[in-house]
Amino acid sequence: MTSDRPDGSPTPARLRVSALRQTGPTHFRLEPGPEARAAHAAELGAQSLRKMRFTGQLTPLGKYGWRLEGDLGATAVQSCIVTLEPVTTRIDTHVVREFLPPERIAQPEAGTETEMPEDDSVEELGDEIDLEAVMLEALSLALPTYPRKEGVELGEAQFAAEGVAPMTDEDSKPFAGLAGLREKMQNKGEDD
Repeated sequence: MTSDRPDGSPTPARLRVSALRQTGPTHFRLEPGPEARAAHAAELGAQSLRKMRFTGQLTPLGKYGWRLEGDLGATAVQSCIVTLEPVTTRIDTHVVREFLPPERIAQPEAGTETEMPEDDSVEELGDEIDLEAVMLEALSLALPTYPRKEGVELGEAQFAAEGVAPMTDEDSKPFAGLAGLREKMQNKGEDD
């Protein structure tokens, strides 16, 4: 991983909270090498990650927490869900997270039903902030769930037992048979 740090040393994937600057932002830059990108691609179910860079800063939130703002850029190659051919996607996304001590995060009462909070950018602050985990989570959310090569359409699949006519999508529509029934009724009326 490379860095924009003044001493030229790489930004570690995990930063100890006790080592972060309290008076201003701490800048970071993660740029995984080929082996790390291959491992991340396998973890995310992609064929490969050609490029990947996560840059930004951690800013103190008073005495109690940290705000991470960064930009993630990546070029991912995934398999098309229709043809299995490679599909290349460029990801450029802005990432925001707040790390707060557990006592500063609203906790649901024990034994009550809870819903997902609207603000999903708040995370519990521990001894370290895992920049790599934040980067991978943001990338996994930004990747297309069903990558498709341009111009390729998902065809209609038909399955049936041998000797049975397969049911089509049109057959499964609730009023699809009414037109046929109406024709039958009209033809029956003409035969009388």
